[in-house]
Amino acid sequence: MGSTAFTVAFEGAEARAVEVQCAITAGLPGFAIVGLPDKAVSEARDRVRSALTSLSVAMPSRRITVNLSPADLPKEGSHFDLPIALALLAAIGALPADKVNNSVAIGELALDGTLSAVSGALPAAVTATELGKTLICPRSSGAEAAWAGSDNVIGATSLLDVMRHFTGQHPLPPSQPKNIEQRSRGPELRDVRGQERAKRALEIAAAGRHHLLMVGTPGSGKSMLAARLPGLMPLMDAHEALETSMIHSVAGLLGTNGLTVTRPFRDPHHTASVAALVGGGRGARPGEISLAHNGVLFLDELPEFPRTALETLRQPIETGHVMVSRANAHVTYPSRFLLVAAANPCRCGYLSEADRACSRAPVCGEDYMAKISGPLMDRFDLRLEVPPVALQDMELPPSGPTSAEVALRVSKARQVQKSRYKDAPDVQTNADASGDLLSEVAELGPDGKSLLLRAGTKFGLSARGYHRVLRVARTIADLAGSDRIEQPHLAEAIGFRLVPPRKRT
Repeated sequence: MGSTAFTVAFEGAEARAVEVQCAITAGLPGFAIVGLPDKAVSEARDRVRSALTSLSVAMPSRRITVNLSPADLPKEGSHFDLPIALALLAAIGALPADKVNNSVAIGELALDGTLSAVSGALPAAVTATELGKTLICPRSSGAEAAWAGSDNVIGATSLLDVMRHFTGQHPLPPSQPKNIEQRSRGPELRDVRGQERAKRALEIAAAGRHHLLMVGTPGSGKSMLAARLPGLMPLMDAHEALETSMIHSVAGLLGTNGLTVTRPFRDPHHTASVAALVGGGRGARPGEISLAHNGVLFLDELPEFPRTALETLRQPIETGHVMVSRANAHVTYPSRFLLVAAANPCRCGYLSEADRACSRAPVCGEDYMAKISGPLMDRFDLRLEVPPVALQDMELPPSGPTSAEVALRVSKARQVQKSRYKDAPDVQTNADASGDLLSEVAELGPDGKSLLLRAGTKFGLSARGYHRVLRVARTIADLAGSDRIEQPHLAEAIGFRLVPPRKRT
C-alpha cells in the first residue's frame, strides 16, 4: 500500500514543492522518515502517532516508510507533520488518495490532533497556486496564505477537520484574506524640537532612498529622528507588500492579518552578529537587512557594531540582495533597504563640547570614528551633525511641517521617479540610478559641473561619492518640482555629503 501527499521546503523566501511518499510494507512494525529530515521532521512520527491515536485511528502493525522527495533537499521545520499524517491516512484507506494528492499541506500537529500555526504559509500558498493545488493549512495561518491570490486555501483547526473535509462530511470554506493592515504613520515629526536641518535630511532620504548617517552628542535626538522616517515614506504597493511579507512569513514575523503596507523598521542592537544582520544560522534564515527590505534599517551606535558585521553590509547596499552561503545552503534574499545610522562623535559623546569632553579630545574622536571603514562611510549619501538642543528650546511650540505634509511631498517625488524609471525595471528611486542612466537624468550645466568639480577636488570625493552627490541633487530637484538640477540643489547635496570625520589637530 502506498500514497502521495505534497508539502513544501523553504529555500530563502521561496517554497519548493516536496513529495511526501508513504509506503506500508510487510516486516517488523516501525515508522521511518527518510529524505534528509532534520530533528523536528524526524520527531513528526511521534506527533502523528499520538494525533491518530487521539482520533481512534489504529496504526497498521506493519513497516511504515515515509520518503520526502527530492531526497537531497534539506527538510526543516514542524510543518511536515500534517502532510505526513495525510499521506499515512491515504495509504491505509482512511482518506481518498486522489484528494490528498491534489493538495499541498503544511501544519504542526499537537498530540491531540489540533493544528498550530507555522511560518511560511504565504510562500507555500504561492507554490500551491503555481502547482494548481489546494493549500491545507492551520486556520490561524489561513488569512496570511489567502493573500497569494488563490481561492483554494483551506484553513483547519485540527486533523479531524481536514479528514471530514476530504471525506465530504463537513467541507471547509476557503480562507479569506483580512484587510491589509495599515498602521498609523508613527511618531509625529513636529514633536522633535529644533533639528530643522536633520528633518530636511530625513525628507531627502525618504524621497530618494538615500542612506543617512547622523553624528551628534547623546540626547540630541538622533534616535527620535530615525523612528520618524518610516512615517515619511509612501506605503508599499501590492508587489512590495507581497515581496516583503513573504520574507517575514518565512521568519515567522507576520501578524494575524498577513500583509501590511507599512514599511518595516528594523533596529538591531549593536551586539548583533554577522548572521543576525545578513542572515544565516539554522536553515540560513533571513537577517535584519532582508527583514528591512523595502523599509528602514536603523543602526544606532554604529561604531559599536562588530567591524566584521558592518563590512558585510557593503555589498548588499550596492546590489540590493544578499547571498547567504553555508555548507548545506546557498540562499539569496532581497535586501533593498534604506540604511540610517547614528553615532556619537567619540566614546564619551561630548567631543564638540569643550567643557565636557574627555582629556583625550580630539584624538578620541578620530579613533572612535575610525571604527567605521572608509568604504562603508563612502556609501552614506547624506551625512550630518546633529547638535544638542538648547534647554530653552524645549519649551517652544512645535515647528516645521507635519509628518503628513512631508510625506505628501515625498510621495510626489516618488511618483516622479516612478515615471522616470518606468523602462528600467531594476531602478525604483534615484538612489538606484547609475551609469549612462544617471548621466541622462542628472545632467549638469557648465556652472554645475564646475561647482561639483571644485568641491570634489577640495574634499577628495571618490568616484562613488561623485555619483552619490548627483543622485541626491536629483532627488532635491524632484522635491522642488524642477526638471533640471540647478546650482542650489547641487550645493545642498554637496553640503550634506561633506561632513568629514574630525581630524587630529
